[in-house]
Amino acid sequence: MVITEIENSEKFKEKGNESFKNGNWSEALSFYTKAINLSNEEGKELATYFKNRAAAYLKLGKYEEVVNDCNKCLKIIPTDPKALYRRCQALEHLERFEEAYRDASQIFKDDPTNKSIQPILGSLHKVVQERQRKNAQTSSKLENMLKIAFQFDEKDEKREAAMNNLLVLAKENAGSELMTKSTIVQQIRKLLKIEKNQELRITSIRIIGELCKHSPERTNIVLKDVGIPWFLEILDSKIEKQVNAAQYCIQTILNVYSGMNNKPDSKPDKELVKKYEKEINLILSCLAVNLTSRIISGISRDAIIELLLKNVHYTALDWAIQLVDQGGVERLLECASELEEYKYESAMEITPSTSTIAAVCLSRIYENMYYDKAKDNFMAKIEAYIKEKLLSPDLESKVRVVVTITSLLRGPLDVGNAVVGKEGVMEMILVMANTEDILQQKVACECIIAAASKADKAKAIIGQGIHILKKLYMSKDDGIKVRALVGLCKLGSSAGSDASMKPFAEGSNLKLAEACRRFMLHPGKDMSIRKWAAEGLSYLTLDAEVKEKLIEDRAALQAMIELAKTGDQSCVYGVITTLVNLCNAYEKQEVLPEMLELAKFAKQHIPETHELDDPDFITKRIIVLGKEGVTSALVALSKTESLNAKELIARVFNALCSEQELRGIVVSQGGVRVLLKLALDGTDKGKIQASQALARIGITMDPEVAFPGQRCLEVVRPLISLLHPDRSGLENFEALMGLCNIAQVSESARQKILKEGGLSRIDHYLFEDHEYLSRAATQCITNMSMSPDVVKIYEGPNDRLKMMVSLAMDEDRDTSMAASGCLAILTGSSEKLCGKIFESKNWLDCLQMMLANPITSIQYRGLCIVSNMVNSSKENAEKLFETNVMEILMALSKLPEETHPKVAKTAEEVLKTAEGMGVIKRPGEENNED
Repeated sequence: MVITEIENSEKFKEKGNESFKNGNWSEALSFYTKAINLSNEEGKELATYFKNRAAAYLKLGKYEEVVNDCNKCLKIIPTDPKALYRRCQALEHLERFEEAYRDASQIFKDDPTNKSIQPILGSLHKVVQERQRKNAQTSSKLENMLKIAFQFDEKDEKREAAMNNLLVLAKENAGSELMTKSTIVQQIRKLLKIEKNQELRITSIRIIGELCKHSPERTNIVLKDVGIPWFLEILDSKIEKQVNAAQYCIQTILNVYSGMNNKPDSKPDKELVKKYEKEINLILSCLAVNLTSRIISGISRDAIIELLLKNVHYTALDWAIQLVDQGGVERLLECASELEEYKYESAMEITPSTSTIAAVCLSRIYENMYYDKAKDNFMAKIEAYIKEKLLSPDLESKVRVVVTITSLLRGPLDVGNAVVGKEGVMEMILVMANTEDILQQKVACECIIAAASKADKAKAIIGQGIHILKKLYMSKDDGIKVRALVGLCKLGSSAGSDASMKPFAEGSNLKLAEACRRFMLHPGKDMSIRKWAAEGLSYLTLDAEVKEKLIEDRAALQAMIELAKTGDQSCVYGVITTLVNLCNAYEKQEVLPEMLELAKFAKQHIPETHELDDPDFITKRIIVLGKEGVTSALVALSKTESLNAKELIARVFNALCSEQELRGIVVSQGGVRVLLKLALDGTDKGKIQASQALARIGITMDPEVAFPGQRCLEVVRPLISLLHPDRSGLENFEALMGLCNIAQVSESARQKILKEGGLSRIDHYLFEDHEYLSRAATQCITNMSMSPDVVKIYEGPNDRLKMMVSLAMDEDRDTSMAASGCLAILTGSSEKLCGKIFESKNWLDCLQMMLANPITSIQYRGLCIVSNMVNSSKENAEKLFETNVMEILMALSKLPEETHPKVAKTAEEVLKTAEGMGVIKRPGEENNED
């Protein structure tokens, strides 16, 4: 290593140490990582960087990372006491008590005089002994439960209870270890071949998932007993609960082998992925091959596509290139082009959602084609598939081509547009639409709708196919009629929300919307008609008049909500876009006044906002939707894997939460759970919308009610993400207020805010020019100051206490009150801070302002601070009473209790304490001495 690298590493280590002392653990982590990256020799310095980074990880609660870094340090210095101690702490948090006890024993063995390890060693010894005793009991219980659960002549109730107990046991690390060593896996495999009780079947599958969850080694044991194809066998079912359980099992195995978890922000561990590359690739191959299996159920096929979807992205298992190379694209196209109308022996079973999920998966794969050659390869696969179908002389192949193009237009849009642009393709679609064959008309109509995705495309189709759509709208077949209607709706909405540009005659959109609402209410036998009606409304509701007509039709709104509750993925776009339009929650481009004037001067077209899109009308529509129960629809639709759809759902949620009276409804109907997922997984804009919705809920509702249990901690990260210079002032303010309320819930909540780097972000807003931001930040810090760790940070070498003294003198009453309260808490928690307050140049002005304040609550806070300073030490008391504080206190001690509660009593107590310490003498007492 060259000298400059050593110097730079040391500089980053020192910066990391400084950040660590100030409580900026995320920043410290970054500096230590830079120090490690610059070190290329395994010496004592590198070991130090690893153990320092482990300390930062420990503060952030990332215990697996602590263990990994300590392992690397101990590889260089096997007996490093700090690395052993930090690994011991992390292992204890991970409930790997035997390993933690091993490390504690090693520290004690190396240094028997180490007093800090003795109590830890003692407590771990007790835990390990207790676990050994429990393991013996658990082993006995396990044996009894296995006998009952797999005894076929026992009553179902007893067997179900035993199986549920086994599931609970499998969730515990110790229980899982015992069960893996038993014969339970083989017994479950036999049971699933003959068992008819669905509850027992599903619970037993869940047990397998839990056994795989704890470690790759145990997963290997399970797979050795059953094999990967067995999971695909149990996935093949028509019962949704069984399919979900099997899908969870397969994802759990992938997570264990890759170091991921089911949280949205989870990322794989590269070392683990490399270690289990063979197993991961085998699962991928099995899934890809089974995509087009003719013997599996439709919901099983959907589950396989969803598994590919979850793992195809580069932030997950990065399967995109492999899928393209292994024929995954062609198989997905086959799934997308399958039609329920073609029923024969080799037909695949599909669901109404299959085509949509396959389109989303194709889109996700295309997103991961990072370089031109990969994109060209993807495109070549698409073109080869379409060419093969077009060369086939039968009509079915032509129909399938059009269905494939529709899926591409709904998935990777650029690819779909490129295919539509090929010579003769659009002409073929228009010819099919002009035939008398119902099926050809249906698929052609759907393709025209998907192709009119942009204004320029819409104009081209208006020129070529508008008369065809009008003719199809006159069809006696409702399925054709509603599809043609949607095509007309899409073309009619091509001007967007611009009230000055309409492609059709005045009033046409209202007539089209009326037709859509009729289909929504009376879909007949074909329930997919309701889905198409919703899609038609999604285009027309850009028109303000249509919005108002729809919001007044409660029956149509309820029909749309019921459609959404089915969870059919193919209706996601139609329902969500309609809701976004009704709430005006779409992204609006801000037009600067000077640009507007420039456009007028240049005689450019200027979009106009309809009077029915004024704020009062928008608010009314949002409240109607909230009270009609739209949250339940959003919860059902949130299962989508489409990132754009997730963003739209988040936008509607945020619009609902903008109205205070609807926040309780959103919480009661399960909105918080969905919002937490949306805040961590989706587009950047979608995450912001969901985070802001959570902040709004946290402002007006008791956090313990809105975010019960663990959710109160989970909501912290989304709120902190809004504390960013790129976010708007309103988003900053709402996040600060939400965090302020959460910080007063518990020490766990305050610790979570600290671990997520929240304190330094909140500090940034203390001296913002905007009064509301400064006030909210101060109030938030006041609640945070109840944490002992925050007190320690204030005790450190920084100017945080001086800032709070300045804020206590702020002109804004609420800011002054919050800062005064913060100083009272801090000085009451730390003698050191009582002395540190003198470091501020304004300390006396601040105390005088508080003690003489006309606001009683500020006055009382000032007295509490003075009391804390006097009680902290005689030195501090003497320094305080060198000023005119004694005279102020004596005046305050004479104030009436009725007008100034607690003030007189507290002032008198402070004077007595100072007198008892010999710091002051009351007037008239000087002559009492001999």
